[in-house]
Amino acid sequence: MASVPNEKKTGAIATGPGSSEGQHVLKDNTVITVAGASGDLAKKKTFPALFGLYNNGFLPEGIRIVGYARTKMDEEDYHKRVSQYIKTPIPAMKQKLEEFLKICTYVSGQYDQDDGFEALEKELKKCEESYKDKEAPKNRVFYMALPPSVFTVVAANFKKHNYSEGGINRIIVEKPFGKDLESSREMQVGLKKEWKEEEIFRIDHYLGKEMVKNLLVLRFANVMLDASFNKNLISNVQITFKEPFGTEGRGGYFDEFGIIRDVMQNHLLQVLSILTMERPVSFSAEDIRDEKVKVLRYIPEIKPEDVLLGQYVAKDDKPGYLDDETVPKGSICPTFAACVVHINSPRWEGVPFILKAGKALNEQKAEVRIQYKDVTQGIFKEITRNELVIRVQPNEAVYLKMNSKAPGLAMRTVPTEMDLTYKRRFSDLKIPEAYEALILDAFKGDHSNFVRDDELDIAWKIFTPLLHWIDNEKPKPAPYPYGSRNAEGFDEFLKTKVGYQRSEAPYTWPSTSVL
Repeated sequence: MASVPNEKKTGAIATGPGSSEGQHVLKDNTVITVAGASGDLAKKKTFPALFGLYNNGFLPEGIRIVGYARTKMDEEDYHKRVSQYIKTPIPAMKQKLEEFLKICTYVSGQYDQDDGFEALEKELKKCEESYKDKEAPKNRVFYMALPPSVFTVVAANFKKHNYSEGGINRIIVEKPFGKDLESSREMQVGLKKEWKEEEIFRIDHYLGKEMVKNLLVLRFANVMLDASFNKNLISNVQITFKEPFGTEGRGGYFDEFGIIRDVMQNHLLQVLSILTMERPVSFSAEDIRDEKVKVLRYIPEIKPEDVLLGQYVAKDDKPGYLDDETVPKGSICPTFAACVVHINSPRWEGVPFILKAGKALNEQKAEVRIQYKDVTQGIFKEITRNELVIRVQPNEAVYLKMNSKAPGLAMRTVPTEMDLTYKRRFSDLKIPEAYEALILDAFKGDHSNFVRDDELDIAWKIFTPLLHWIDNEKPKPAPYPYGSRNAEGFDEFLKTKVGYQRSEAPYTWPSTSVL
């Protein structure tokens, strides 16, 4: 079911903390063009998100959606693709989907030839003829669900043929934003040659996830948490991304980028910057992004000795990475990586942060695990460390792992938790999908949850030396069986590099068993 953003439901788009106050909010006379409309990303994410917003009344009044791609297809085939991943469990939503498809049209054309974009311009003008106010400025949003190899070419053609001179124009760019610092800078030069920075929305869908957006509130609206976020109390921090499946026929794309470019340099580093930044002056987009940039500047480049690489191999009926026919033979592309990052700021100096990402592991999980230092020795010995865990997905939750006296006559401590599990506490609310939230922000003109050009530059500076070392030296990743908890040697790596202490006491977060 399409989820409802947690805002007041009106025809106009609302603003709020961190939103677009002072920005131009698109409320009417708007067309969105989805480039790459025949691809997987558009089918699985972009169109379902647009329908979710349309179904709940959050898109501009009279919105029109135009798909653009190289694939030739008629309206019926196009509508099948648009609706393929849209769920309509109730009759009212099926009726809404029929309405939605009526505002979705399609134009076929090449990405590097003028005639396709000229045909697109005719379709855009045809859509704009349906507006009630014929004299009002025409607004256009361009969503690029495309491979990065054609980003700059398509962006230039949009500007040349489809830019609205009298209205507001915005362009949404999907990751990956290059493969290293040099290619990223080249891409940004190409984009900014045609588009202003305020018109560009670089989308990283992790910034639209509810728990990532909640990090600001958890930090700065809770005095006890904010006061504990420093090198005096925190021993180490883990930011983890795990998937229980492999490449499954998409090895060609994955092998080009690898797990570090695909997940770590963007998703996990974004989480790290929000988690560790200083309090922003306000909730405005630039104040938030200024603080993210500041904390990233404190991070030195990652050294090879601070990295563990792995690649999954077959187990039982599950194939290994090299068994995927789309993967080049003998590839040493890592499907698992763990790296230690340090932030040399007054608040965080000396605290190790470990970023971990892997495919074909034992579970689906993304979380932040903050482990506090040991209690003062004396009356308590070998007691479990406190941990603050922020579960990003699935089963969004925040829980504080703490020690308590076990009920009874004996003085015995047990690990327990203070638990905020979203499905229990907010059972009457729907958590919006990340793409819904971010597309809505783009219509608002709110850049808070999008990546700024200087932020992107610094992120690549941190990882590019490591990526070039991997590309040039070709270190062989450690094998790990499909479905492992971690890559081989990770526990020792974590203990040696980070000082993380895995609790020996029996403990299971109970929320997972009741959801």
